[in-house]
Amino acid sequence: MSTTATGTAPNYFVPQPSRHPAFAAFGLFWVILGAAQWINGNDWGKYAFLFGMLWLFGVLFQWFRQAVGESEGGNYNYQVDRSFRWSMSWFIFSEVMFFGAFFTALWWLRSHSVPALGGLDNALLWPDFKAVWPTVAPGTTASPANIIEPFQVMTPFWLPTINTALLLSSGVTLTIAHHALRENHRGRTIAFMWVTVLLGATFVCVQAYEYFHAYTELNLKLSSGAYGSTFFMLTGFHGFHVIVGMLMLLFITLRLMKGHFTAERHFGFEGAAWYWHFVDVVWLGLYTLVYWL
Repeated sequence: MSTTATGTAPNYFVPQPSRHPAFAAFGLFWVILGAAQWINGNDWGKYAFLFGMLWLFGVLFQWFRQAVGESEGGNYNYQVDRSFRWSMSWFIFSEVMFFGAFFTALWWLRSHSVPALGGLDNALLWPDFKAVWPTVAPGTTASPANIIEPFQVMTPFWLPTINTALLLSSGVTLTIAHHALRENHRGRTIAFMWVTVLLGATFVCVQAYEYFHAYTELNLKLSSGAYGSTFFMLTGFHGFHVIVGMLMLLFITLRLMKGHFTAERHFGFEGAAWYWHFVDVVWLGLYTLVYWL
């Protein structure tokens, strides 16, 4: 639906039928299939995963570009803005449930599964099992069958603590940029947005080095028992969300440089900021529960 003759948006914007949802689902299929095969040792899985990711990001680029064009073309009004806000709110709520499931799994392992395996009911089956968390103890890997190689756990010093400072700092710079945009100081907004993007990119680089350190020096892998699997699943999925959030902020910054958004209308900026602050909060939970406790 196009704008009305007076130049104002209609009561509601109804886009034309789009191929983007079907194409995005196709890409997600290969992402999930490839990741599952890759984790299970099939070498072709990583290529399927890479293909799916490239396909998905290509579709999202076209989809978002179309939405930006509709917004800048004057097709969106208050009703559409409210729909976007509700959609982003529900999306972040689904992400809360997603990470909530992983945090719950971590709690269940530490409080129930590991103690139960070391109880009297399993004493005959696994007499040498050590019911400790992390699932490694001096002189043992807590694996009676010796199927898990000895490993060391990840401590909060210093890489995770550095990353915590980076993310918290990025939340501050993003808030400063938001206030600058609301005061119509575009130059200051762009400057602090670039700082935020740089802090996010640095976080990703530090985490990549942390993973390299874990694999090469600590022998900590995804297969290192319950501790290794929960550590890499929680931190890995969070790292992926940081990459997505960083890309969102990057494209918002590029749009700001093109003159998009005003002091009154900038939900694209706000939606990305909501997501980034959510990523910050999740990291604080990870930093406390995974690295300290």
